[in-house]
Amino acid sequence: MAKVLQVAVKIGRHGLRDRTLLLLAYRHGLRVSELVTLRWEQVDLKAGLLHVTRLKNGLPSTHPIRGPELRALRELKRDYPSSPYLFVSELGGPLTPATVRKLLARAGELAKLPFPIHPHMLRHATGYKLANEGHDTRAIQHYLGHKNITHTVRYTELSPERFKGFWRD
Repeated sequence: MAKVLQVAVKIGRHGLRDRTLLLLAYRHGLRVSELVTLRWEQVDLKAGLLHVTRLKNGLPSTHPIRGPELRALRELKRDYPSSPYLFVSELGGPLTPATVRKLLARAGELAKLPFPIHPHMLRHATGYKLANEGHDTRAIQHYLGHKNITHTVRYTELSPERFKGFWRD
């Protein structure tokens, strides 16, 4: 993910916007449709909170926003002060899911990834990262907004590293 974020600033004229978009998508496990409809009223820069409204009947949640995200969002707010949306096109409207797909595909190419990438891969990467770090499955479920835990369990099934330290002899 680091490579993709690094090259995102080089894709076009809106490098900060594009990098911030990908950073938030990854760190918060956002679906592309949730990402492009994010509004400033959902962001509390003072408290460092993002109020996530989930689609597909998902559970809404409030996520903490950390240093790199806060700095990027503050700068983004300065660059686009009049827009109600976080991520806007040159015409001032919200970006489309198709634009985000193209942007991410281009970032993957520039990062020289051996396979094409799409936005939903960032959501999956979030789930796998949190599971591999040993976070509780129920917590991941709520973080990703899954109503049914069976949608979350897939992230906990892959890593044998999670068994490290179960027994210490």
